[in-house]
Amino acid sequence: MKDRNQLRDRIHEIIFEADTPEGKRFDVIIMILIVASVLTVMLESVSVIQWQYEEVFYIIEWIFTIIFTIEYILRLYSVRYTWRYATSFYGVIDLLAIIPTYLSIFFMGSQSLLVIRALRLMRVFRIFKLGQFMSEGMIIVKAMKASRVKISIFLFFILIVVTIIGAVMYLVEGTFDNTGFTSIPKSIYWAIVTLTTVGFGDITPQTSLGQFLSAVVMILGYAVIAVPTGIVSAELVDQAKAAATNTQACRYCGEDGHDDDAKHCKYCGNILNEPHNH
Repeated sequence: MKDRNQLRDRIHEIIFEADTPEGKRFDVIIMILIVASVLTVMLESVSVIQWQYEEVFYIIEWIFTIIFTIEYILRLYSVRYTWRYATSFYGVIDLLAIIPTYLSIFFMGSQSLLVIRALRLMRVFRIFKLGQFMSEGMIIVKAMKASRVKISIFLFFILIVVTIIGAVMYLVEGTFDNTGFTSIPKSIYWAIVTLTTVGFGDITPQTSLGQFLSAVVMILGYAVIAVPTGIVSAELVDQAKAAATNTQACRYCGEDGHDDDAKHCKYCGNILNEPHNH
């Protein structure tokens, strides 16, 4: 049992820790393989190349998938709380990176979803000790979470506004031919496109009143953009006081991004610097 735990700890150190030479070397190799696999999927989508090298692409995809499958199994084995890591952000991404190839056995074309492997490149921040970028990224994530209630209320209000505007525009423009306002849902679609300042131009008002309302909605669109920006910005200021983080990963749940002076994992509560022998 002791030897098994030592083996687990050793595998964990190599796979999860970017502070050791072996760990950094392992992660750099994985990053290179991820980039190569994504480029392979992109090249395979070019019909001329795909016809000429179909069998080569097929073999290469399975080689990458087998390597990433072994890596995923080792990650699950090396953490003490397997399910916690498997359901974490990186755990889910690691799983999604290998599933498409296996699905391609039953569903043709699903291997194109392998481009999701590019999300695994997010580990580059930990590998090259770009802790400051990780910290800033966490600030943005926390600010978005803290803003979700306010933004949800704001979006609900916007839905009410576009529904009213759409109904009004249908009453104003719906009686005329070739205006595009053939129904209230169509008019709501126009209101959303106009309010977001996208303006496809596939539906345009013809009457003077309709054009006036359209101008009001366009001007209102700039205010709509400003409100959620202000909400998130205020939360960013509140979250900017977050403590510095490091790249150490918990050997129990696999999570990283702990404070520099942390002795226990902030996700599962277990000790971070547990002594072990190689």
